[in-house]
Amino acid sequence: MGMVQELQYYLKGQSTSIPRYIVEQTVMTLLGGLPSLLGVGLRGIAYKALLKADGIPLIEHNVRLLSPANIRLGERVYIDAGCYLNALPGGISIGAGTSLMHGVIFHVFNYRDLPKAGIWVGKNCFFGEYTCIRGQGGVHIGDGVYTGTQVQIAAVNHVYSDPDKYIKDQGITAEGITIEDDVWLASNVVVVDGVTIGKGSVVGAGAVVNKNLPPYSVAVGVPARVVKDRREASAVRKAVEGQVHFGQLEDMRK
Repeated sequence: MGMVQELQYYLKGQSTSIPRYIVEQTVMTLLGGLPSLLGVGLRGIAYKALLKADGIPLIEHNVRLLSPANIRLGERVYIDAGCYLNALPGGISIGAGTSLMHGVIFHVFNYRDLPKAGIWVGKNCFFGEYTCIRGQGGVHIGDGVYTGTQVQIAAVNHVYSDPDKYIKDQGITAEGITIEDDVWLASNVVVVDGVTIGKGSVVGAGAVVNKNLPPYSVAVGVPARVVKDRREASAVRKAVEGQVHFGQLEDMRK
């Protein structure tokens, strides 16, 4: 691959066109590193012209956006410092009231032109620090989904069936992942490609979800196995044994 081709490949991964790339990089260079409320306010106004946003987005400093023209944000979306959104074709859509905490990665980068690539997130979700979502096969997340820290959701897998070839040369599969409404994934959960997690499910810390979970499952382990149904009376009693706390954010979103 010659230098010109490499530059074209690089630009394809950065923006939707060269003129947009120049404008996007100029705006983000000038405003991307500004801390504090001033930076949030200026970015909210300027970045609204770079992406599709309902209202003024709340974007902290040092957030990296690739192909921002393919990013859609609902009202009151909050993106913390150090997040990385790569919205190459297929794009990223984030519903109203959703928060991405420090170091979260939403990564589509569909350089293979996969037909279902993209990340779609519903309303009032919360993604804990360093959660990573890879959307080559398409990731669909419902409303009110919460993750702990360092959760991995990867709608892509490498083919390795031929031991005489490098894995990198055997292509990938990308079936897609669906996480329905009101799901909680605790810290360090891994969700592999092709999985659906049913509404209202809870997945314990460190579990690896490699098959579908029915609605209202409580699942733990490697691989994850269902240990109870949240609708069972005993599960409900145990869940409320400790003191329950609510904060201003929950009150605002009622």
